[in-house]
Amino acid sequence: MKADPKGVLTGAHYIDGDHACAEGAIAAGCRFFAGYPITPSTEAAERIASRFPFVGGTFIQMEDELASMAAILGASWGGRKSMTVTSGPGFSLMMENIGLGVMMEVPCVIANVQRGGPSTGLPTMVGQQDMMQARWGSHGDYAIIALAPQSPQESFDLTITAFNFSEKYRVPVLFMLDECIGHMTEKVVIPPAEEIEIEPRRLTDKPPGDYLPYETGKDLIPDMADAGMGYRFHTTGLTHDERGYPDMSVECQGKLVRRLMDKINNRVDDITIIRKEKIDGAEVILLSYGISARVSTLSIEKARKKGVKVGRVRLITIWPFPEKEIAKLADKIKAFIVPEINMGQISREVERVVAGKCDVISVPHAGGGVHDPEVILEAIMEAVK
Repeated sequence: MKADPKGVLTGAHYIDGDHACAEGAIAAGCRFFAGYPITPSTEAAERIASRFPFVGGTFIQMEDELASMAAILGASWGGRKSMTVTSGPGFSLMMENIGLGVMMEVPCVIANVQRGGPSTGLPTMVGQQDMMQARWGSHGDYAIIALAPQSPQESFDLTITAFNFSEKYRVPVLFMLDECIGHMTEKVVIPPAEEIEIEPRRLTDKPPGDYLPYETGKDLIPDMADAGMGYRFHTTGLTHDERGYPDMSVECQGKLVRRLMDKINNRVDDITIIRKEKIDGAEVILLSYGISARVSTLSIEKARKKGVKVGRVRLITIWPFPEKEIAKLADKIKAFIVPEINMGQISREVERVVAGKCDVISVPHAGGGVHDPEVILEAIMEAVK
């Protein structure tokens, strides 16, 4: 493998989605990885382990997923862009420290290559069953960003986007692949490093004596000071004031929690990435994400041959949920069709947003495989009767 001076493997490669995710992390400037092997995400960790010696990165196999999450939070405070990868059971174990990362406002990326669950479930087979856990898995009120790719190329591109969002908004970002995308091998084109847009870390320009770790301006996002830069700072999972010091008052809790949520929720338009196709004049819209979006293509083609006006919306940003976009479309169609490899997680969010303006038809799948396109086609035809 021949990389440029920044470690980017420029050119066309035939790699799977896990490897593409790893290469995206390296291209984004990730130089610290802590993780624990778990199917079907281990290939990403293996790729990073083999590549980091050539780019000056640090790879640590931790004793478990709790420690992995704690390690990447610490590394990020030390000035390194950091990442971990996991799957279902490991994702569950990471949740407490994901909440810690939200409270401490630590930029980092967590890739979850989803498999069939619950529990050990189907370690080597596909699922999309962690989508609601991504939003609500840790305790307390908070906002989060989660993205879902549908190809190895997007695994590369959107991993960079995930790192950029994490740095821009100072929040852990969840990257929700599924087993099919993780293990799918396709052509991935990696551009030269100078063509890749990288969000720099929000470092303070104040002298140490004037710096407050959680002081913010109008954008509600505090600047950072990496450990070792000569700044004295305090960070904690406790409710804290602008100094980072614990403050158990109702007033501080209200101010802090609102800010943690508003810094994301006030920027939904900037964070939302969706793809629309033939929605003008559509009778129904098929809304999907990840591998389910690809499987739906044949169903849409067959429905159109039958004369049905079918549009498509593919969610790339899952959280924060693109409410305005979905609500706007609901006024113009008969139904949303929502195929997903779970028993109806995102479809319930669609139902909440459309609020009865149109039908929402869930097409669930319990995991272990993808949908039969004929089942999705039947749901489309039922919607236009």
